[in-house]
Amino acid sequence: MKTFSGFDDCVDFVIDTVGLEIVIGIPLGLGKPNRLINALYQRAKADPAMHLTICTALTLEKPVAKSELERRFLEPFVERVFGDYVDLDYALDRRQGNTPDNIEIVEFFFAPGQMLGNARAQQNFVASNYTHVARDMLARGINVLGQLVSSREVDGRLRYSLSCNPDVSLELARKMRALSDRKVALVAELNQNLPFMYRDALVDSDFFDAVVATPEPHFRLFGTPRPPLADVDHLIGLYASALVRDGGTLQIGIGSLGDAIAAALILRQENNTAYVSVLDAADASAKHGDLIGAIGGTGRFASGLFAATEMLVDGILQLYRHAVVKRKVYDDLLIQTLINEGRIDDDNPHSVIRVLLEEALIPQRLNDHALEYLQGLGVIDDAVTLADEQLVCGDGRRLSADLGDPAALDAVAKHCLGAGLRGGTVIHGGFFLGPQDFYAALAAMPREESELICMTGVEKINQLYGREELDTLQRKHARFINSCLMVSLLGSVISDTLASGEVISGVGGQYNFVSMAHAIPGGRSIIMVKSTRESGGRVSSNILWKYGRATIPRHLRDIVISEYGIADLRSKTDSEVIGALLNIADSRFQESLRQEAVAAGKLARDYRIPARFSDNTPQRLHEILAAARADGHFGRFPFGTELSDEELRLAGVLKKIKAASNSFAGKMGLVRDILFPGAVSEEILSLLKRMDLDTAGGLKEKIYRRLLIAGLGR
Repeated sequence: MKTFSGFDDCVDFVIDTVGLEIVIGIPLGLGKPNRLINALYQRAKADPAMHLTICTALTLEKPVAKSELERRFLEPFVERVFGDYVDLDYALDRRQGNTPDNIEIVEFFFAPGQMLGNARAQQNFVASNYTHVARDMLARGINVLGQLVSSREVDGRLRYSLSCNPDVSLELARKMRALSDRKVALVAELNQNLPFMYRDALVDSDFFDAVVATPEPHFRLFGTPRPPLADVDHLIGLYASALVRDGGTLQIGIGSLGDAIAAALILRQENNTAYVSVLDAADASAKHGDLIGAIGGTGRFASGLFAATEMLVDGILQLYRHAVVKRKVYDDLLIQTLINEGRIDDDNPHSVIRVLLEEALIPQRLNDHALEYLQGLGVIDDAVTLADEQLVCGDGRRLSADLGDPAALDAVAKHCLGAGLRGGTVIHGGFFLGPQDFYAALAAMPREESELICMTGVEKINQLYGREELDTLQRKHARFINSCLMVSLLGSVISDTLASGEVISGVGGQYNFVSMAHAIPGGRSIIMVKSTRESGGRVSSNILWKYGRATIPRHLRDIVISEYGIADLRSKTDSEVIGALLNIADSRFQESLRQEAVAAGKLARDYRIPARFSDNTPQRLHEILAAARADGHFGRFPFGTELSDEELRLAGVLKKIKAASNSFAGKMGLVRDILFPGAVSEEILSLLKRMDLDTAGGLKEKIYRRLLIAGLGR
């Protein structure tokens, strides 16, 4: 492996190795080697003889203002939160339409909504399941793999950590090394701000052909600010949390809905009375009690959950901190089987030895091989040795190695046991992304705690192939919870593409987890949808009779949750599916949807929506949460926010100004605010200073100032 102190030297190495036709794969999200990619990109821009293809996904960009008021708000926030994060040059050029002809950017997942209206990006999109990305990159001729890594001396030798993104890199590296039809280069950029993760993310120094380790300070990682949670988010999260079974498995994603589920599960664990009370206020027992009783629960978590999640998000880490995610799994089929059967316990090594003896899985008279096995499991202390058919303890005590003798077994249990089963993990994740304090928490973990988290490949996380029996045991009572944009009344799910064909985000791993939920006994796929959306002052239903695209076909329909309740669609007829989804639609749209289904002959003409589901209104949501909110629950930022109190208030006003500009009545209201802004208090003046509008020069500044004064005054 070569080590370079400069990025241009590494670019020279890549060109010398693979030539001027470069197809480089870089991880989605956080794990991109930004400065190395920028050096390669700038070299290709300067040399038309080069042809560079960048294959990636989820390109991260700092927030960009779309108006002067937004700019005044965002610039100080971006400087504080993102600091010296290095922008990707290709992302800046692509947004401005300046990507050279000899450079292609190919992605399989966009940051949501980021590439709408960008024709070249839309044309270069690859629709692919996450588990097929390595295959598709190889088919496109990938010859370079680039990655951001951290390093550390581990057990006396230098090791690298793929940290946030072993997701596709592990599989790609293995398959690229086996290629005989092309020369390849695996290169990395060192950034010690990246949390050092162990387990499958840990690789030897020869994993890469070259690593750039510059003497310059390493740039700040891209942190995603926590989103605010509205009533809709909290109610969806509440219903989803009641379908999670103690002792089961959980997968959630990033964003407001993922945070809402985590917050609800923590409330269920730590203030169960308040949790059950708000479920009662939502009539959850009356409407969905049978389903909750059959597959979920409302009690505290005694055994806890195991997290098997494509994306390790802040919400999962919060659940770990609050002792909800705590169930350990083991990559040993025998041990996992015995745990699932309830015959052995993680923290009771005596029970492990006893059961292994009962099943004749170890000899009664321990030999070197059996002792090594038991020590590897962590049930016999590492200091114990075997000499002259006797066990020699760390303190020199000698005991019989014949564990068939009850007295000898008791003596071993008293003097030779280890701390408990070794090698357990509570989280499996493919990649991670989150706020800055999330990274700080991961980085601060001691090795023993960090090893409870196994960052690994999506070929292991997102599917069962290759280790079906073990994965099925580990992922018992799986609840794979994902979000979508829209749902059709026949149960198909729209998550990534508009009817026009424009891609909003991508399939990612959603299809993988939905299909896996159907394959695992007791597994359930839960799709969350907000029942309505608003655009240009107009409210529309996200539960539709039909739509021109589908991410998840209707034959994989399972459970759908909106803020108005739960629809169990598995094994149901089409008319039953339609009825269940009508029950969780916004009441403003229920009748028109019912009529469409009737007109299509899929619902009986005399079908009527049950009375208990006919009050699905935003006001009802507010009433459900009111009492719990008064007690301090269901806040906008349950896990904190990067925004200051001033910024929170300003953000709310700016949002209302933007919304008002989308309708005639709203615009008239803004005109009124400009003409009659109201008085300026000391508090408002300090907020104006934050926007650099405590004084105003030109006409535009005066208008902005008056709009803010009026909004803040309300």
